[in-house]
Amino acid sequence: MDLRIFTEPQQGATYDTLLKVAKATEDLGFDAFFRSDHYLKMGDVDGLPGPTDAWITLAGLARETDRIRLGTLMTAATFRLPGVLAIQVAQVDQMSGGRVELGLGAGWFAEEHAAYGIPFPKEKFGRLEEQLEIVTGLWATDAGKTFDFEGEHYRLKDSPGLPKPAQAKIPVLIGGHGASRTPRLAARYADEFNMPFSSVEDTERQFGRVRAAAQEAGRAADAITYSNALVVCVGKDDQEVARRAAAIGREVDELKRNGLAGTPAEVVEKIGRYAETGSTRFYLQVLDLHDLDHLELISAQVQSQLP
Repeated sequence: MDLRIFTEPQQGATYDTLLKVAKATEDLGFDAFFRSDHYLKMGDVDGLPGPTDAWITLAGLARETDRIRLGTLMTAATFRLPGVLAIQVAQVDQMSGGRVELGLGAGWFAEEHAAYGIPFPKEKFGRLEEQLEIVTGLWATDAGKTFDFEGEHYRLKDSPGLPKPAQAKIPVLIGGHGASRTPRLAARYADEFNMPFSSVEDTERQFGRVRAAAQEAGRAADAITYSNALVVCVGKDDQEVARRAAAIGREVDELKRNGLAGTPAEVVEKIGRYAETGSTRFYLQVLDLHDLDHLELISAQVQSQLP
């Protein structure tokens, strides 16, 4: 069972803050540090000092960590051209010694596109599908050969498909709630399928769709890793849970319904319920990035109890 720390820096975080969290992630034995890829705050926060770019952040962390995996949930396909994205991710993978994973999604937050002058096309899913084919195709192109692509949204001609990642294959993560197109896309491209912020029941239903799509595509369903992303709020007792919930502007009861919240025993029990659906990896959405004691508690009293 992997526990990964997942951050939302658009809500307000400097690179130095993210570095402290990443180093704590590594020191405390968590599997990976992931971050969102957004340029605008959400909800009632000031977002100061402003956004940080996901892949620039991960490039810095690649040189300042040694063990943990590094990646995005999810890079927005609207933010980058696929050829440029393939170069960026491959370079960060080289910089990390082969520890990078790419979560790639269609993009959805219209306001951040307007705020920073990023085109927000009406048809996003088709672009995502082409991006996945291009990025993985460029990485898989043998040295000395070229890659061509002719699609509705992107065209590449005589690309050398360079640079190559350090890993033989960078893991690709796909996620979402879509009932048909998303599972088919995951069956074709995903090394991991992530179910974000969903109940046990919805998780089980969507994992079943992905497994069925994989089998229909001639792929073993268990060739894909299945994971969940959930907000985390753990306290040694009810008072500490309430304090941490208040610090992130949430209600305890709501967090317990929709996330991994409560005492360590409560959180371990709920992780077990998700594990019964086939989930083997959890992205713990940490919203208070200054509360490193929270990570210490999760490491000592939650992670230590998991298989």
